[in-house]
Amino acid sequence: MPYPGTTGLLRLLPLGMAAALLLCLFPPLKASRQRQARGQAIIDSASDAIISIDSHHTILHANAAAARLFGDTQDGMRGMRLGHYILRDLRSLSKHDGEPQFDDIGQELRLTGRRATDYTLTGRRSDGAMFPLEGSLSAMQEGGRIVSTIIVRDISARKQVHEQLARSFSQLRELSSALQTIREEERKHIARELHDDLGQLLATLRVDLTLVRQHTDTTLSLQALLQSMDGLLVTAITSLRRIASNLRPRALDEGGLYFALQKLRHDFLLRRTVHFDLLADEADLVLDDARSTAIYRIVQEALTNIARHAEASHITIALHRIDSSLAITIQDDGRGIAEHDLEKSTALGLLGMRERVWGLSGSIHIGADNELGGTRIEITVPMHAEEHESALQ
Repeated sequence: MPYPGTTGLLRLLPLGMAAALLLCLFPPLKASRQRQARGQAIIDSASDAIISIDSHHTILHANAAAARLFGDTQDGMRGMRLGHYILRDLRSLSKHDGEPQFDDIGQELRLTGRRATDYTLTGRRSDGAMFPLEGSLSAMQEGGRIVSTIIVRDISARKQVHEQLARSFSQLRELSSALQTIREEERKHIARELHDDLGQLLATLRVDLTLVRQHTDTTLSLQALLQSMDGLLVTAITSLRRIASNLRPRALDEGGLYFALQKLRHDFLLRRTVHFDLLADEADLVLDDARSTAIYRIVQEALTNIARHAEASHITIALHRIDSSLAITIQDDGRGIAEHDLEKSTALGLLGMRERVWGLSGSIHIGADNELGGTRIEITVPMHAEEHESALQ
């Protein structure tokens, strides 16, 4: 609107002078139009698809990239409903006859793009082909109305790469689980061979040696030699049992997980002077061989790390059933573990624990312990229905 008092002045001036005076009086109008023209040119030349809509989700403008993305023309998209091109949910196709509702678009778009799995939006081309989208939304006042600008991009290639990585990760996880199973079977086989074959041979040899020592015609020097040989045989038998137990604890096969953990605690206390609490109920630890072995190895690895690095004086290990899951908590009052140490490539023990837990479809968290001040490991392992029922009987 002209400034006050300028209307009469314009009537008295020649046409050319009036036009010049208008240009002088309204430079912001010219600058605004120039800015709009430059902004529109930038939008039209952008590589990302840009769509402007009103408060009713009617498309006001779509740039060339948007037309190419959805297989349409800019003029063809203008005036169409946004839901014709961007679907909130594929299930809405059957509910709204091809014109799905598209409420809360701002919330939907803000949720996308955080991770490769957050594909809450689906695009639809003019030929009906569907493809995943991510984007962002901004709104502004324009001519007394709210105009929203949506920037979207096709992430089909990224989704394919993500799916390939997910398949590769799943295959690696399955391979790791299979290798652990094979390794445990080999350990069990070798431990059995050592105990049943070599152990029996050493035991028989010691019996024969005892018979030789009972002969009265042996000299003192020969008796001393036989005594030394018997001592070496006892040492060999003890070492053989220790090696076989490390390969596959007999308590795990003979008494189950509960007694195997009790034996593990007993052996640990023979080597370390610490306060060690093992809190568990035997009925809660009636598991199949694969889960019993994995949980035993997890606890064993945790105790190895505590012995090597923690310098702890108090250790607590608790295993309890919670509904259809087994909750395992391992805590100590040692030096703790730094956050950056958790991801070290050389932390093979922690990596092995994670792989065993993931192989059981469980979850694991390793961090600082607020109760004892050291390290706390929390593990949750789902149990099979039949195991849960057998434990209740």
